[in-house]
Amino acid sequence: MDTVYITGHRNPDTDSIVSAMAYAALKNALGKREYKAARLGQISDETQIVLDRFGFRPPMLISDLRTQVRDLDYDTPPSLSAAATISRGWQTMQSEKISVLPVANEDGTLYGMLSAGDVAGYDMTSVRNPRMGDIPVYNLLSVLEGKILNEGGELKDVISGEVTIALPASRENLMFSSRDSIVVCGDQPDMIRRALEIGVNCVIVCQAEVSPELLEGETGTCVISTPIDAYQAVRLICHALPISHICNSRDLVCFHLDDYIDDVQDAVLESRFRAYPILDENERVVGMLSRYHLLRPRRKRVVLMDHNEKAQSVIGLDQTEILEIVDHHRLADIETKNPIHVRNEPVGSTTTIVAGMYQEKGLMPTAKMAGLMAAAIISDTVMFKSPTCTQRDMDVATRMARIANLSLEELGKAIFSATCGDDKTVEAMLHTDYKEFHIAGHNLAVSQITCMDSDRLMARKEEFLSAMETVHQQRGLNTVVLMITDVLLEGTWLLYVGDEDTIEQAFGLRGAKNSAFLPKIMSRKKQVIPTLSALWG
Repeated sequence: MDTVYITGHRNPDTDSIVSAMAYAALKNALGKREYKAARLGQISDETQIVLDRFGFRPPMLISDLRTQVRDLDYDTPPSLSAAATISRGWQTMQSEKISVLPVANEDGTLYGMLSAGDVAGYDMTSVRNPRMGDIPVYNLLSVLEGKILNEGGELKDVISGEVTIALPASRENLMFSSRDSIVVCGDQPDMIRRALEIGVNCVIVCQAEVSPELLEGETGTCVISTPIDAYQAVRLICHALPISHICNSRDLVCFHLDDYIDDVQDAVLESRFRAYPILDENERVVGMLSRYHLLRPRRKRVVLMDHNEKAQSVIGLDQTEILEIVDHHRLADIETKNPIHVRNEPVGSTTTIVAGMYQEKGLMPTAKMAGLMAAAIISDTVMFKSPTCTQRDMDVATRMARIANLSLEELGKAIFSATCGDDKTVEAMLHTDYKEFHIAGHNLAVSQITCMDSDRLMARKEEFLSAMETVHQQRGLNTVVLMITDVLLEGTWLLYVGDEDTIEQAFGLRGAKNSAFLPKIMSRKKQVIPTLSALWG
């Protein structure tokens, strides 16, 4: 069963994390077990405090959803040992109807690749050079379906020599005469006796009995009987060698399960191999990849929560299959290949929408999940003081608090009191809730920090402006804005660098020097972004 990833936006806030977790829990409760919540960045201190309070662990972290090798319907042929016989390799290729086979070491790691061409090339070579070197006895017995007849033969581990067919005694000039021989014969006692007298390395007796008298003397010759005829035996002897003798083990091109298809395609185009081994994280062979596998890859499936803008979503989104979007922001630039379910509602928190889905399905979240959802709504609506907040947000948060048996006021104080500490760097705080926007040709970044004591943060104003200027230069942005939103003051300190004239014109900040306090300004998406969008047309 393929996993469906439910993800919030980059630099996730509490609503982004919790809405994904709550929606995944709802889907799983409905029996759709393949849904899994995920995050696209590090969680904030605020979110961590909320998760710890209700006993949840952060969702899994993903950074890239581009199609990988593991997403392909690759082949999984058997992987033969390098010690297996050439005969076994050829039989496997025939039975599996494949022309290339991975060869592995004892621990499953890649040794090499065996192709039909390797076998054919070896066959042609063995015709001209019938000498076999170091054939394991067990291999020889296996391919010949044979057995050892004498005690001396049991002492041999490997067999070497020139393969020779014993001719009739009348052809003395053509008969074998070297000890370095593997003699193949039939019902020919005289030839067997001659071979034993010479002391050849091995005698293979085909489809015949051997007189016990011939085997009585001491000899270093290995005598093997086989039910196979002499012609077949000669060919099979050649195929008794280990695959390691003929397979390709150098300059191999292989891929791993986690490799991205973009990179794989480039490597395949630069090589001419028919197939490529696939390895897991332990370098063990798990499959084979061919060019045609790249034509129709399976796309990862995603549900987007709390965003619908490519710049805020996961890397590789264009290679995924988007199934749903659940959001409360303006519609942006996400495109899909097929019609999908989109739920976009004008409320203060995406978690509010998810809570409505629970009700529609006739399910009640657990007490811990309800507490988590209440915290997310409080966070995203700034304790119900954001202009994005609706009566529905307040009603849902109240219901969730009742299920979780907690106080919304106490929960809000716990959330916003722990947002920022003196021990944090301004860079870390700046990127906690950071989003980039592309509006009418303008590249804009807006970061927001919500707290209950803005004086502590404003004391570090120059540090913030310096960090913002660095982001402005490195990211090539027109403007960088930081909102320090004070819950108690019900307003926002606005810090800005870049196109300062535009910011001052948009918010009426005459004479301001990179900062100003804006009463009643609490929302990025409903008060800051729309104001700049209207100015830029």
